[in-house]
Amino acid sequence: MPTNTLTSSHFAYVCGLVRKRSAIELDASKSYLIAARLGNLARQTGYASAVDLVQGLQAKNLPELEQMLVEAMTTNETSFFRDLHPFEALRSVVLPQMLATRSTKRALNIWSAACSTGQELYSIAIYIREHFPQLSHWKLNLLGTDISDEVLSKARLGRFTQLEVNRGLPAAYLIKYFQRDGLHWQVRPEIKSMVSFEKLNLIEPWPHLPTMDLVLLRNVMIYFSTEVKKQILQKIRARMPSDGILFLGAAETTLRLDADFDCVQNASCIYYTVK
Repeated sequence: MPTNTLTSSHFAYVCGLVRKRSAIELDASKSYLIAARLGNLARQTGYASAVDLVQGLQAKNLPELEQMLVEAMTTNETSFFRDLHPFEALRSVVLPQMLATRSTKRALNIWSAACSTGQELYSIAIYIREHFPQLSHWKLNLLGTDISDEVLSKARLGRFTQLEVNRGLPAAYLIKYFQRDGLHWQVRPEIKSMVSFEKLNLIEPWPHLPTMDLVLLRNVMIYFSTEVKKQILQKIRARMPSDGILFLGAAETTLRLDADFDCVQNASCIYYTVK
């Protein structure tokens, strides 16, 4: 008898698909959240129910719909100057060090991996503009990447709601680096021109990337298995110079995952350097 109720086999299929396409391990205890996101995606794509959506994927090869499902299951939580301590470490220690060590080369590559809608990379661009005007004469590459086309489109647009700018963005920066656009706030051209965004799946072969002096992979590793974490850290390290710096989320670490990173404690912030 047909049913519109998702079964354990449906959930297992979705979890397996997401794991295969993104290496993200969905939390089985949050089946209600998975069901809600499936329901939303079913309505967006013309399926009668989440069950019909899953059965359609099981019956046919639908790569575009598979990608939409993976994106729907991805957590895209972000904000301006999220967890302020890493940004303070950038301002007070990391960027001054890089100014000194790269003064001859006068080039700096910064990568916000899993950048979501771009607030992290825009925050870095604002800090550079505000505190390090001398870098305007350097060759800067501020790159954000993500698996989701939807969030990348928004990141490239640089247009945020009042709620989004209220989350972490100081009022002085809002007035100075954004302009009102109806009910939204648009990043000013001088900041927007500093950044670029590209699609990248962390578990698939990476396109050519330059050597990255600074990498931010924050609050992403928690969704991966131990083996996938090791693989990603190894790939990142291979694209960093000997004095490159990696920022992870507060609940993440390279400990027991990659012995070629050293942990650095800076006030209330921890980051990692390549040995």
